[in-house]
Amino acid sequence: MKPHCNGAARLNSFALVSYIPHPLGSFLDRLRCRLEPDSLKPRAHITLLPPRELCDLQRTEPPCDALLSQLANEPPLRVSLGPIEIFPGTNVIYIAVQAGFKDLLSLHTRLNAGNLECCERFTYHPHITLVQNLSQPEAERVAAQASELWAAYTGPRDFHTDTLTFVQETQDKRWVDLRNFTLNPVPA
Repeated sequence: MKPHCNGAARLNSFALVSYIPHPLGSFLDRLRCRLEPDSLKPRAHITLLPPRELCDLQRTEPPCDALLSQLANEPPLRVSLGPIEIFPGTNVIYIAVQAGFKDLLSLHTRLNAGNLECCERFTYHPHITLVQNLSQPEAERVAAQASELWAAYTGPRDFHTDTLTFVQETQDKRWVDLRNFTLNPVPA
């Protein structure tokens, strides 16, 4: 069964993400909708491989097969979230990753190779995007509001990345899930 993409044509733009589980993910989805009401309502996630064009989709090893072999022995990662921050220059408001930051960096480095290798526009920095496309004054105002709402949240602020999802962008700026990869827990 093909993933539903509302009839929009798919682009040569792929990424690997880890969706944030409920209840934290549900809270972050609502937070993003509140802070950026006109957004396309993406699911809260951490990106492992930022969007990239795949140069040769006809290679003998398709991208999903390459991911399957690279992720075969990867254990789930524990991620703990920190404060609201703003990326300088782009004014992207995000939630910082505290625990798990180095593990995510290391996994990104291992995965950004072979058929999936890409010269990325920005240095990889694990985070959860909340709002983007703002001026600096707007970003400062919205970040203050986000910080208040985040401080009031009483649920869990950590989770395990036990499933990664390979996604593809469509012309209408949405993302289609192509394949899930379950990470293997370390034997006891």
